[in-house]
Order: sequence, then C-alpha cells, then structure tokens
Amino acid sequence: MSRIRRGGFIFVTFVGDHAPLHVHVYRDSRLVVKWDLEHHQAMEGISTRTIVRLIEMLVEEGEL
Repeated sequence: MSRIRRGGFIFVTFVGDHAPLHVHVYRDSRLVVKWDLEHHQAMEGISTRTIVRLIEMLVEEGEL
C-alpha cells in the first residue's frame, strides 16, 4: 500500500488490488473518488479538476 499526501488529499494505492489499476482519493477520512488510472475516469465518486491535475502530476512523477 502506498499513501501520498498532496493538496489536502490522500492518494492510496494497494499492491495486488483488482483491475483496472486505480487510486483511492480521500479528504477528511472520506472517499472522494476512486480513479481509474488506465481509462482516466472516475469509477466511484466525483472527481474535480484539482484532483485530476494532482493525479496527473503524481503519475508524471512516477508516484502512481
């Protein structure tokens, strides 16, 4: 499991989690969105531009 704090959110990925590759995004201990990294869309919850930009930055940095 990896946890990354960025922009007031916590981004969590689990090793060996089910497909597709995705990240769980939390704020104040509540799930905001589960984001599909392969298809670039929300699997659960609602994403904002801020969250999408943060995810893109983390992917570019090799963190996700």
